Amino acid sequence: MSHFLGLSSFFFTILRRMLFFWVKTEVVGNEKEFLQLDPDKPVCYVLQYSSFSSRLVLEQECLAAGLPSSQAPLPVGNKGIRRSFFFLYSRQGQWFRKRQSPTVTQRLKQMVHQAAENPELDVQVVPVSLLWGREPEKQKSIFKMLWSDNWSVAGRLQKFLIILLHGRRTFVQFSKPISLQSIINETKDATSGDEENNKEIATRKLARILRVHFRRTRQAILGPDLSHRRTLVQSLIHSTVVKDVIRETAKEEGIAPEKVKARAIKYGDEIASNLSMTVIRFLSRTLSWVWNKIYNGINVRNVETVQKIAQENAVVYVPCHRSHIDYLLLSYVLYKHGVMVPHIAAGINLNMPVVGPLLRRGGAFFMRRSFKDNKLYAAIFNEYLYQMFSKGYSVEYFVEGGRSRTGRMLQPRPGMIAMTVRSYLRNSSKPIAFVPVYVGYEKVLEGRTYLGELRGKKKEKESVFGLFKSLSNLRKSFGKVNVNFGDPIYLSNFLDQKQPHWKDQAYDSEYRPKWLNGVVDDLANEITTRINDASSINPINMTGLILLSTAKQSMDEKILASQMDTFCNLLKQMPYSPYMSYPDGCGKDWLQYAEDMGLVSRQKQSLGDIITLEGNNATLMTYYRNNILHLYAIPALIASLFQNNPMMKRERVVFLIDSIYPYIKAELFIHWSREEIPAVIEQWIDILTSNDLLHVEGDSLCRPSTGSANFVLLSVLARFIIQTIERYYISIAVLRNHGSGVMNAAELEEQSTQMAQRMSILYGLNAPEFFDKTLFRNFITNLKENDIITEDEEGKLVYTEKLGGVVEDAKLVLNAEMRQGVLQVTTLS
Repeated sequence: MSHFLGLSSFFFTILRRMLFFWVKTEVVGNEKEFLQLDPDKPVCYVLQYSSFSSRLVLEQECLAAGLPSSQAPLPVGNKGIRRSFFFLYSRQGQWFRKRQSPTVTQRLKQMVHQAAENPELDVQVVPVSLLWGREPEKQKSIFKMLWSDNWSVAGRLQKFLIILLHGRRTFVQFSKPISLQSIINETKDATSGDEENNKEIATRKLARILRVHFRRTRQAILGPDLSHRRTLVQSLIHSTVVKDVIRETAKEEGIAPEKVKARAIKYGDEIASNLSMTVIRFLSRTLSWVWNKIYNGINVRNVETVQKIAQENAVVYVPCHRSHIDYLLLSYVLYKHGVMVPHIAAGINLNMPVVGPLLRRGGAFFMRRSFKDNKLYAAIFNEYLYQMFSKGYSVEYFVEGGRSRTGRMLQPRPGMIAMTVRSYLRNSSKPIAFVPVYVGYEKVLEGRTYLGELRGKKKEKESVFGLFKSLSNLRKSFGKVNVNFGDPIYLSNFLDQKQPHWKDQAYDSEYRPKWLNGVVDDLANEITTRINDASSINPINMTGLILLSTAKQSMDEKILASQMDTFCNLLKQMPYSPYMSYPDGCGKDWLQYAEDMGLVSRQKQSLGDIITLEGNNATLMTYYRNNILHLYAIPALIASLFQNNPMMKRERVVFLIDSIYPYIKAELFIHWSREEIPAVIEQWIDILTSNDLLHVEGDSLCRPSTGSANFVLLSVLARFIIQTIERYYISIAVLRNHGSGVMNAAELEEQSTQMAQRMSILYGLNAPEFFDKTLFRNFITNLKENDIITEDEEGKLVYTEKLGGVVEDAKLVLNAEMRQGVLQVTTLS
């Protein structure tokens, strides 16, 4: 018998090696850190359908990853089981298998029965999904239906042809192990039958769990069925809502409906994506080469949540928008981790020659910047989005609307979110989940371009020439990229919280409930806030955060490295969010890394080298600092109160920060509610005191002695947020100087921007966002929302006594020189 097993193993090895002369695999989830297998418990792998070729692939990947062999005996029971794998289902028949429902395999039954008889022995059951190629099924393509590994079970001839055609694109996904004993024990607790009956129930339960798992995994990997693009466009035209708009437009313009219909078809062709897995695979290989050329690595966190969510939901990926690379990077990461790439909403400006068709086949659908005055286009676009969601496609769009030039999250534009919510109200049979995604660059490709635009240079139009010009970046290094998936938002749950009776109403394509705008605004803010929750700290933004908080953007090398360690450790003592990430190493390593990236300069000095920011780097670093400013906002506000005050009552500190918090929260998208913030402030005070950055004397807080190392640390921490408060003070000073009822919001915004620009020159502030008009606009809006200012009948701004209180509170934070400078410039103007 042993001679036969040895011979069998020999031939198995030969066939495995022969198969892999042709087969090439992409493998996900085979890392030991992910599987977390207990070495003291046996491992048994499970494949969905009986297939000898699948066995060969499974064993190859187990050996390659250093996992327990699938060919080894499984030590369960007295006799054990010959192999450490089983198939969930088998086909009946030998060479010509009958087309009937698959049946549970004998090995599965044997394993459950023997494990039930040996309760001290647990088996780790590892599901392994295997697909020969990753081609979604096209309803109009018979060839693809027959010769692709889709939702059907293949016979031997079909399997041979599938391997021949798609074997070089084989995808293998290992999933986390299932405890066999836990299932057996749950069965015993839930039933009162005899032992044999319990074994049968446990077998059926395990089979059901695995069946659901494989079905959901396939859905996440392959996505829903794809219709032919031309068929999809035609279905848009034939929808009731679009036909109504065609008739209405024809009547208004006095032309034949056929002409309007032709225009509608043209709009549909302009919008619709034409996703091609051939192009996706081409882009995957090309981008692998590009990323290796320009990046030192891509770190991905919490992707397991996405893999799970995609099994049951239509997913809306909502990343922050820092670079044009965002489009490609997220699709690449998802594809590499076994999740179907999303359909991406792209600006019509990207639908240029060469690039446009490639992006369209990569999943992009194109939209115009505005289509409020074009009912026909709006109807086509809304119907297209509705069909995407109702059929279960995943979609990606940017809630900010455009790329951030300052490194901060921009105010969300709710248009796409509103269309998503309205689509869901029309048809809520397929659940929708929003997945926030934070993309953190150590060096953004468009960095130098952003600097020019912030200084007033006109934004360059996208063009093919510009694309080829950007290829020069392939010779540069842009560090690492962090892609962090945040806490998902399930639309149904969100609507339940905000509008409990939303399901009681009937919705059609035209109906907009009164509560829609408020709910959409809340959802947009929640999305942007959760994107910020998933922020990543890296060596570059930490270096910029501290150096930009010094008077001359210079610091002793050892002190700078020590301060980076201190401020990173502060945040680890009270993490902002479980979804954020920290860099590896320590301050010394981060500083060397920033120098290697060419973002800081070193001046040799006998008493110790000095690290400095020079030229454009000083301005560019503000972009990276702004990526993480929200993480330190609360401790920085606390520290700022002690710049002009050696001692302050603890309750006074909490009160003052609570007063200014609504403006900071709105600007930086901080997640704590107004009710939660007092407790958060108290926690941060405790952390600062435990680190000797503040001292407690009775019911008061005191700063460290002037000139001490801890006083310097407290001062640096305060400067993280000082410029934001100075900007607020400028707007208030301009408004008070002109008087109540004199200016409107647009005039205040314009004059505040000019004033900030002037102060930036006078005080040498290398921060273009200091005079960013959008930030002043948002601050003025927040002043109105908090009833500090109101508008009269003519639209002029009227302020109350509360504004005077804000000015008095500013004296506690801003030094006299800065306040006097603002007032002086304001008066002269």
